[in-house]
Amino acid sequence: MEVVIVADAKAGGELIAEAMAQLLRRKPDALLGVATGSTPLPVYQALAGKVDSRAVDTSRARIAQLDEYVGLPADHPESYRSVVRREVLEPLGIGTDAFMGPDGAAEDVQGACEAYDRELAEAGGVDLQLLGIGTDGHIGFNEPCSSLASRTRIKTLTEQTRVDNARFFGGDIDQVPHHVITQGIGTILEARHLVLLATGEGKADAVAATVEGPVAAVCPASALQLHPHATVVVDEAAAAELKLADYFRHTYASKPDWQGI
Repeated sequence: MEVVIVADAKAGGELIAEAMAQLLRRKPDALLGVATGSTPLPVYQALAGKVDSRAVDTSRARIAQLDEYVGLPADHPESYRSVVRREVLEPLGIGTDAFMGPDGAAEDVQGACEAYDRELAEAGGVDLQLLGIGTDGHIGFNEPCSSLASRTRIKTLTEQTRVDNARFFGGDIDQVPHHVITQGIGTILEARHLVLLATGEGKADAVAATVEGPVAAVCPASALQLHPHATVVVDEAAAAELKLADYFRHTYASKPDWQGI
């Protein structure tokens, strides 16, 4: 995988937004996989700025959701469907008809998982999947010891993940659902380009395990080592535990500008 160390979250957001813009210039109807949480916000903000300045046209772009809480109605402000609408679709001027995501309120949750996997395949697959990473190394909601071949399915959140996400529910952990639908690691690995963004010192250990550790289910993000086109973008704080940080800086500095990420 390629590791790119940037100065801060803003620089990471701009770098990834430009990669998305270049993809959309080549393939205007590209399917972009999006993540939620605070980490990817600089990406969406930078991409929205490009849309506003007409540097890129998103009118034919399609958006795919990575995961969803089970049991929250679609119109709940913290359902990921609502979050993606607020943070991605509306700022980019993309209509809900170009959006696809799992139904967390379905009576048949397993059926909804299988239906979403089929929908992604029938759409031609994800062209670029943006990922965040948890402090325990999870991607999507694939918690530690998730199968590296897993498909979209229901997962039970760890207590730490619920604690981390309580800030979106007014600090009340009791409001955070226990279960989610998430694209599996096997599903995620089918995207043509995986881009993981990590910022802050709290992610440093997880980033080191992902990039320099063994491929192991205890760190689900380490599965990115198996992908032919995976890019890890980290700020200086998140890169603090990387033994090969100087090498990563050198290789990226020596890369031709036209190559992108």
